[in-house]
Amino acid sequence: MFKKVRIRLTLLSGMMTTLILTIMTCGYLYISEQNLIENRRSSYQSDIYNIAVHLDNLGVISHIWLSQIEASHNCFISLLDNGKPSLFNQKQTTKQRTELLDSLWAYYRDNEPAVSVAISYKCHYQSFSTADYYCFVITVIQNKTPIEMLIAIPLSDIRGQVLRQRFVFLGVVFLALIAIWIFMWIYTKRLLAPIEENRLRQNRFVAAASHELRTPLAVILSCAEAAQDNLASSTTQQTGKTDTSVINLKHDIAAIKNEALRSSRLLNDMLTLSSRDAGHLDIQKAPTELDTLLLNTCEAFERLAAEKNIRLSVVLPDTPVPACCCDAQRIAQTLTILLHNAVSYTPEHGSIAATLSYRKNARRHFSLAVYDTGIGISDDDKTRIFERFYRSEKARSDKNHFGLGLSIAYEIVAAHGGTITAADNPDTGRGTVFTVRLP
Repeated sequence: MFKKVRIRLTLLSGMMTTLILTIMTCGYLYISEQNLIENRRSSYQSDIYNIAVHLDNLGVISHIWLSQIEASHNCFISLLDNGKPSLFNQKQTTKQRTELLDSLWAYYRDNEPAVSVAISYKCHYQSFSTADYYCFVITVIQNKTPIEMLIAIPLSDIRGQVLRQRFVFLGVVFLALIAIWIFMWIYTKRLLAPIEENRLRQNRFVAAASHELRTPLAVILSCAEAAQDNLASSTTQQTGKTDTSVINLKHDIAAIKNEALRSSRLLNDMLTLSSRDAGHLDIQKAPTELDTLLLNTCEAFERLAAEKNIRLSVVLPDTPVPACCCDAQRIAQTLTILLHNAVSYTPEHGSIAATLSYRKNARRHFSLAVYDTGIGISDDDKTRIFERFYRSEKARSDKNHFGLGLSIAYEIVAAHGGTITAADNPDTGRGTVFTVRLP
């Protein structure tokens, strides 16, 4: 139980921290990337402004100057003189470069930007962007002839920088999350340590008290049985009517014995659950014939069922069932709990059926089921009947049940790696069926 709580608490705190850190990281990355792109665009705008001013003041455009611009800004330049390619374009031409610049010129002509930045009365520039390039077109009028310069700057540099930044943040966040999860695991252990210590003390107290109380209860039971025997022998030797005080004494001794038996069962149940909590529930698995085990367990309830005129039947498979690796005594204890509940809560002239089946599919398992036509269990109670000391409203009047039987059955089946469930009886429409599945 402590380990499950620790795991759940670690998962809850770790997931919340992970979610918060992830949201904050994504938000910071988004803002950082937008600032990076905006700063780079501002830098491009400043560089293009200087190039446009220089171009406006030049009388002759040098090919060396254009090549230096391409090299320093890692861009592509295309120069049109009165709409015709200049010698610089022909000198720098390659098929890939020509196709790229032609497509950018076509995009510019079809989608001419509305915003224009004026350098002088005869010079201005416009900017636009495509999926892969950030472009500027500088227009200068020289001798009434328009000269247009297209500068295409690849966005791969910015994207590479953004990608590197993302990888850095991803690595830092990953390492931070590992550290956080390790811290949470250690922190939850220290946080739950006092609770676990108190639980262990409580378990030790319950175990010690139960062991100490078993001895006086055994003495009480022994004395009550001896008193009953002595009283019975003495009354048989007497003649005449039985004294009223003797009858009352018999009832008192019987009440003492019944209460001592109830207390003894309660102590045994508490010891079983205490052992389970401490992780020391004794499970000794061995090959077991479940059909024989089921028959022997049901046989012990035949007299009790007959006293209430309840029909008790056992249904076994037609084909032989292989042996199940389980603790025979513990599984018999589980069946005893289920059959005892069925007999207790089934009215007279009802019926109880215990069945065994074996599934040979991919997830092979044995199924032990106890069907009854009793008072049934409400849907709300079905979700809580395996809790300790929980009893439904219909069961509170029965003093022989403490609300521990089904909890013990659940713990035994869980220790075998199986499951136990409760559902309405589908055959009769009333009553309950408990199904135990063992691997």
